[in-house]
Amino acid sequence: MPSAPHGGIGRRIAYHRSVARLTQQQLADAAMIHVGTLRKIERGARGAGAGIVEAIAAALGIDPSLLLADRAQASSRVKAAIPALSAAIAAYDLPDDGPVRALPQLSQAVAEAVTWRLAAQYVQITRRLPDLLTELFRALHDAPPEQHPNVARLAASALRSADAVAYKFGAYDLSARLVELMRWAAPEADDGILTAAIAYVRTETFFAAGTHAAGLRALERAVDVAPPPGDPRAIAARGALHMRAAVIAGRAGDVDAADTHLAEARRLGDQVPEAIYAGTAFGPSSVRIHEVSVAVSLGSDFVHRALEIAREWAPPPQLPAERRSGFYIELARAQLWSGLPDDAFESLKVARKIAPQHTRDHRWVREDAATLRRLKRADAESLTSFAEWCHAT
Repeated sequence: MPSAPHGGIGRRIAYHRSVARLTQQQLADAAMIHVGTLRKIERGARGAGAGIVEAIAAALGIDPSLLLADRAQASSRVKAAIPALSAAIAAYDLPDDGPVRALPQLSQAVAEAVTWRLAAQYVQITRRLPDLLTELFRALHDAPPEQHPNVARLAASALRSADAVAYKFGAYDLSARLVELMRWAAPEADDGILTAAIAYVRTETFFAAGTHAAGLRALERAVDVAPPPGDPRAIAARGALHMRAAVIAGRAGDVDAADTHLAEARRLGDQVPEAIYAGTAFGPSSVRIHEVSVAVSLGSDFVHRALEIAREWAPPPQLPAERRSGFYIELARAQLWSGLPDDAFESLKVARKIAPQHTRDHRWVREDAATLRRLKRADAESLTSFAEWCHAT
């Protein structure tokens, strides 16, 4: 396999095209651009605007940030687009007039947004979600009563994808508003599994506010009213709540509650295959990743648990990119606390390779990169480059 290019959008496109085993003609056809245009871009004879970059990235099945000459551009574009998400939900109950696609087309568009969220492709979300949310609010306002549950489920799912961007990029007030809109849509859907999924997402507001004990109470209440675990979707919904409760119990310093919820998540995870259920990854591998999260949440006296897991296991590539990168970000913190700075830096680089946008704007990545930069003078050049990439201070 050719080595990854270090600069130039044309070389980056050529690299990813070769990885995908596509000819220039095949990629041009898939991206719906002229092959001559692609040839000129690849050899550096012309630039590529945002529309062309996104079309090529979509044809390659990758995030546009992997093609940009400076990946910082991706982060800047996401942050600049966040106000558009806020504007899209401002009049959720009074949508303007406009077109509304048929339900199957809306379902496909929302499914695509879920795929972007799980793959941490935030540029795509910010480009497409404002218009999609507006359209879904129109659909919810105008749809006949029998279609309301389906449209409400779609709206809640799209709001969750928008929330992923708001929360990851520190727009916590917007994130809280998006979560409340998910909760507003849930009764229309009349779906207990969706309600459980929204309770899972709502935990972000407690993380952001540092109110971990309150978040644990909210999750335990959600477990109490969740559908009984009679089928895989219900088992996964309940298990995901236990996973989340274990982590926030760890942040609250409640070791017993963390271990109890983790044990229940493990028991439920063993009953279903690893998959995406109601927009959340759940199964044995996801539980294993949350074991690492719980160990790190409990603090430095417990990080040996995370290191023991990492010695014998790594997240399989079938898991969502965001979850896999999160594993290595958490592992890096455990390694740093354990006096293993070389291992910690390697874990951060793996996280970056898996999901660059998720890693670059993660608060822990910035903190740990800054600490590593102070500790490891011998490898100053590569550490400095990484620290500058994630804006570590």
